[in-house]
Amino acid sequence: MTLAIIGGTGLTQLEDFEPLASHSVKTPYGSASADYVSGKLGDKELIFLARHGNPHKIAPHKINYRANLWGLKELGVTKIIAVAAVGGISKAMSPAQLVIPDQLIDYSYGREQTFFAADDAVVQHIDFTYPYSSSLREKLIAAATQVQIHLVPCAVYGCTQGPRLETAAEIVRMEKDGCDIVGMTGMPEAALARELNLPYATLAVVANWAAGKTAGEITLADIERYLKIGMVNVALLLKALP
Repeated sequence: MTLAIIGGTGLTQLEDFEPLASHSVKTPYGSASADYVSGKLGDKELIFLARHGNPHKIAPHKINYRANLWGLKELGVTKIIAVAAVGGISKAMSPAQLVIPDQLIDYSYGREQTFFAADDAVVQHIDFTYPYSSSLREKLIAAATQVQIHLVPCAVYGCTQGPRLETAAEIVRMEKDGCDIVGMTGMPEAALARELNLPYATLAVVANWAAGKTAGEITLADIERYLKIGMVNVALLLKALP
């Protein structure tokens, strides 16, 4: 099984996924967020990992990203699609919309960013000009076209620290920086995948308008409602992957 799906908020369990076995992997970086579950989605074999644990209990800044990615590599995974709930900043990013980001800006801090942090490690300067795999992004876009799901094919993902949501002023700043969507788990996950030479792409689901983009407050009920809609399309899209 060469494909892995990392599920974020709203995707602790993948719809229509038939689990066949669970795997616990010892890594040099400790334990992963949850057991890795191998199984089938339609006619596709894959490995699923719940990024925040199952049940959802690990905050974005507490996730052991290094263990998660290392374990996938150990299990023979060769490509990763990361599903993420995000807030919408630019006009096209309305709630329940699917988005395939092509760039990111990292505002997080204090997270373990690299596999090469040990004192005796050889420093590695990975090329991160384009943080997402173009071939995986193209496959996601093609699958969406096949099942007639509208998605936004390019966007800049801004990764914040969390677990709190952003202030309206922070979103104004991020919009000026060029961010279209905001999430909390895009980094260092994408960079660690690159260090392991694992093609990686994000399939983002807009769960809410970002702070200040609507007159009212952001409510958990609204987030859950839009995520439920979006995740149905995520499952359809993933099953249609070429």
